[in-house]
Amino acid sequence: MQPEKRISTDAAFPSGPGRIVLGLGGTLDYEIVWDAQLVQRLAAEHGIRIDECDPTLEITDERSLLAVILGFARERRGGERFVQSPEVIEAFAALHDKTITLGGTCVRAALVMRTLGIRSTVHLVSIDDDFRRLYPRDCDYISSADHDGMFPHLIVQLPEHGRIELPDGEISIQGPNRLIFVNDPPHVQMKLSTDLRESVSRARWLLVSGFNVMNDPELLEQRLSELGSTLEARPTSAVVMFEDAGFHSPQLQKSVRESMAAIVDVYSMNEDELQTHLGRTVDLLDPGSVGEAIRDIRGLIDHPTIVIHTRHWALASGPNAERYAKGLPGGISAATARYLHGDDVAAARVAAIAELEPPLEHLRLAESLPRVASEPVVCVPAYSVSVEKPTTIGLGDCFVGGFLAALATGSDDSD
Repeated sequence: MQPEKRISTDAAFPSGPGRIVLGLGGTLDYEIVWDAQLVQRLAAEHGIRIDECDPTLEITDERSLLAVILGFARERRGGERFVQSPEVIEAFAALHDKTITLGGTCVRAALVMRTLGIRSTVHLVSIDDDFRRLYPRDCDYISSADHDGMFPHLIVQLPEHGRIELPDGEISIQGPNRLIFVNDPPHVQMKLSTDLRESVSRARWLLVSGFNVMNDPELLEQRLSELGSTLEARPTSAVVMFEDAGFHSPQLQKSVRESMAAIVDVYSMNEDELQTHLGRTVDLLDPGSVGEAIRDIRGLIDHPTIVIHTRHWALASGPNAERYAKGLPGGISAATARYLHGDDVAAARVAAIAELEPPLEHLRLAESLPRVASEPVVCVPAYSVSVEKPTTIGLGDCFVGGFLAALATGSDDSD
């Protein structure tokens, strides 16, 4: 099989083909339904104790996978981890009610942009009939895959509240979050399509994501070099955005960070990634703490505009921050709609988010931050919403899609 390329002739979207290119990746996801009774039973069968609940454990089987899930729940945070065998993912997913959905930053960003009437081209590294069936016919893609085959990612969405009792204590879940478990050989290889350079040469907006599952330093450096050379083909007016992620090999994160900081215009991350880079917790509602975080992250990421999106606010920081200010409310609205409605996001639901009132503490942070920051900052407060079954996976992906859609809408490059 030759690498695929699908460019739709559908004229329903205002953005012409190739004007927005999103890559690299695209996945199938097993989104399991959280079942506290099942998790409780499995924990009892494996005899898991509190001190074994550790999000950093090596995941080799069902027991270690469950211990990592409970470890994340115990620490009340989300994350992404590598699983030694795809069979562990398949077996664990088979125990739960689940849905199979499309995933990956570039794909979810493309889907929410499609909802908002903006067309894009996605770069895939793997594909199969399930993906073709689920991916809308009017969405464009190029692929580097030379044969069919995808390795689903396991998505665990922790509920807003819950508890799991163990023999020596209890884990209390406070606040919804998402966990991602992966064994995906095509993403480890991250092969670039021979069609990518042509797509880049016509693009006005470019998103780079992925690399976080790679584990071979030499191959990573090769791919980063190839991508850098490919991006040289972009028009001089094109904007390149990088969306960070949770790295399976933290030691490789520095290479990606330094490479991306040198070649992109916007470097975007969520609150977990911010704190990982800094190696400390940031009080996201304290202007002084956030101001120090901006100063310190600038010491690591020198060149591009920095975008940080959190549950409380989103900001753009740097001399060109104002240029990207329009994208922040668009990103917040898209991510909030995703949280409330999951895959059933529609343009009207995204628009309705903007009618809400942000909490006072979010407003205060957004107003105070520019006064204490060490460089120009635009900060927009996020909304506080509640739903019985929130969607916690893909919020950052939808933020990126909403952000880019808002920037592209109305520009002379969106027609």
